Amino acid sequence: MLKQDEIINKTISKLYILKNTNTVMEHHINVLYGAVVLLLVIQLISFTFISSQSAKLISQQQNFEKETDGVINVLKQENQYRIGEIVRSLSQQRTDFENQIEFLKSTQQDFSLVIEEAIKKVVTVTTDLSAGTGFIVADGSYIITNNHVIEGSNTIQVQTYANEVYVAELVGADANADIAVLKISGELDAFELSDSDEVVIGEKVIAIGNPLGLSFTVTEGIVSALHREGPNGLQAYIQTDVTLNPGNSGGPLVNKDGKIIGMANFKVGGAEALGFALESNTLRKTANEIVKMEIIV
Repeated sequence: MLKQDEIINKTISKLYILKNTNTVMEHHINVLYGAVVLLLVIQLISFTFISSQSAKLISQQQNFEKETDGVINVLKQENQYRIGEIVRSLSQQRTDFENQIEFLKSTQQDFSLVIEEAIKKVVTVTTDLSAGTGFIVADGSYIITNNHVIEGSNTIQVQTYANEVYVAELVGADANADIAVLKISGELDAFELSDSDEVVIGEKVIAIGNPLGLSFTVTEGIVSALHREGPNGLQAYIQTDVTLNPGNSGGPLVNKDGKIIGMANFKVGGAEALGFALESNTLRKTANEIVKMEIIV
C-alpha cells in the first residue's frame, strides 16, 4: 500500500508540474504572439510614416525642380536681356566713336569728306555772254546763281561735276539782291542751307567755283565778319578771306557740315582776302519769293 501511495503521489506531483509547465508555456506563447503583433503594428506604423515622408520628399523634390526651372528660365531671360543690352551698348559706343572721329575731323577742319560730297552739288553756269558758278537746291532741279552771271543772256547751260550738261530755264531773278533761280529737267543731289544766324566769326569755310575758268576749284578760309553792308545797301553779307576771283560768282560758301552759309557775290577790287557772300537766310527768303513758293526750307 505504501508503494502505491508513493506512486500515486509522484504521479500527482508530476501531473502538477506538467500542468504548471504548460501554463508557463502558454504564457510564453501568448507573450510571443503579443510581441509578434506588436512588431507588425510597429512595422505598419513605420511603413505608413516612411511612405508619408517619401511622398513629402517627392513632392518637395518636384516643387524644387519647378522652382529651379523657373529660376533657370528667369536667369535665361535676364541673360538674353543683358546680352541685348550689351549689344545695344556696343552699337551705341561704336556710333559715338564714329561721331567723335567725325567731330575731331571737323574741329581740325578736315574738309576732305565735305568737299567730296559738296563738289557734286556745284555746277558751272555758262551763257552766251559770261560764265560763273551755281549750286543745286530744293528738289534737285533748281539752281541758284548770281543774277549778274546770266543777266542779258539768251541761252543758259549748266555742267555738273560729272560732266553732264543741261539746258537751264530762268525762273526769275532779283537784281537788287543779285540772285537768279534756274531750273533744269534733271534731279541732282542738292545742298541744304544752314541758318546763317548761327555762323560765328573765325569758323572755317570753303568756297567752290570756277575762278578764271578753272572748273570746280576749292579754296579755304575763315569767316572774317558778319552782316556787312553790300553795295546794294543790304546788311546781309558774310565777309571772308576765302580767295574769290571772277568765275566764283554764284558759288557756295560751305561750312564744316557741308551746308551752305552763303553765296559768293563780290570782292573788293585791288584788295586781297576781302570777299563777300550773301547770307543763307537772305538767300533762302529771296529765292522762295522769286519762285513764289517755298522751294527751300
